[in-house]
Amino acid sequence: MSSIVEELQPRTGIDSKVQRPGAETAFVTPPVVKTPAQKLLAIPVGACIALAIHFFVPKREPVPPSHYYPILLFVMLGLGLLGAALYPFFEGLRKRMRHLCPLLGVVTMTAGIWELVTSCLGLLPLPYFPGPEGVFGSMVSDYKLLFDSTWHSLILLVSGYALGVMVALITGVTIGWFAHARYWGMPLLKVVGPIPATAWIPLAMVLSPSTLFSAIGLIALAVWFPVTMLTASGINNTRASYLDVARTLGAGQTYLIFRVAIPAALPNIFIGLFMGLGTSFLTLVVAENVGVKSGLGWYVSWAQGWAEYGKVYGALIIMAGFFSSIMTVLFKVRDRVLVWQKGVIKW
Repeated sequence: MSSIVEELQPRTGIDSKVQRPGAETAFVTPPVVKTPAQKLLAIPVGACIALAIHFFVPKREPVPPSHYYPILLFVMLGLGLLGAALYPFFEGLRKRMRHLCPLLGVVTMTAGIWELVTSCLGLLPLPYFPGPEGVFGSMVSDYKLLFDSTWHSLILLVSGYALGVMVALITGVTIGWFAHARYWGMPLLKVVGPIPATAWIPLAMVLSPSTLFSAIGLIALAVWFPVTMLTASGINNTRASYLDVARTLGAGQTYLIFRVAIPAALPNIFIGLFMGLGTSFLTLVVAENVGVKSGLGWYVSWAQGWAEYGKVYGALIIMAGFFSSIMTVLFKVRDRVLVWQKGVIKW
């Protein structure tokens, strides 16, 4: 009889036994997930390839060596070796390395291929496509102006974004809650909203007393439409059951708006905030090319006018880190406010 039971039990690779009352239960320790060696060594291998290309392949690009690029590669090599050495001892480090090592290894190898294609082989025309050494050298040599431009862009972006969000939340809640405001406000949204904010540049320069205020107004206008539309949609689609329960408990209109409708509309509001942030980046760069005398967009236009494309690509790298960091901060705020939706939208 016992042999028949054993034949009918599933074959799972673990000895299956019939548990009897009073019998001890054996706990099977899950196997430890091992990271392949090629993942751990991805950063050192990529850095070694990039360093070999830098030091042993002849250069065609007429750029004086600045040594900043090879120093960066040596730092990546050292960090990769240090991480591989400390990998067995720290659980948090193991999780990060399993996730980041392949990505950073490809990035360092891509830097080597970039130098091979541009500085070494000259497959792309100069000076429009400088090598990584020229780009990093330009960034370091002009770091004061780059820092000043980044700071001014941050002030301009935050000012315009904050103004646009405040106005949009007021108009969105008003249009979403009050029927008369929705009747008159929705046609305005449908007509004015789809027009790109950059199309209003000529009018903004005429009406605004300074280029700074016109740039802030354009960024606010770019943010206003998506945040207003999503806020109004979220407020208008608040579940009637929530409102009925609150009214039954004696809630007034102010309570219904600020304690029921707005919290229920927060997922839609954050979607509008993300959309507005994306459009504000585009409007910021365009607005800085119109008359503002500082900022990353102005810096790119200025460097292009002098044919210093190393500085252009350096500013683009800073823009990528700058905008990505701001978007990450907004995602952190969203995960903190909407705890029940944490991880639904990942960045």
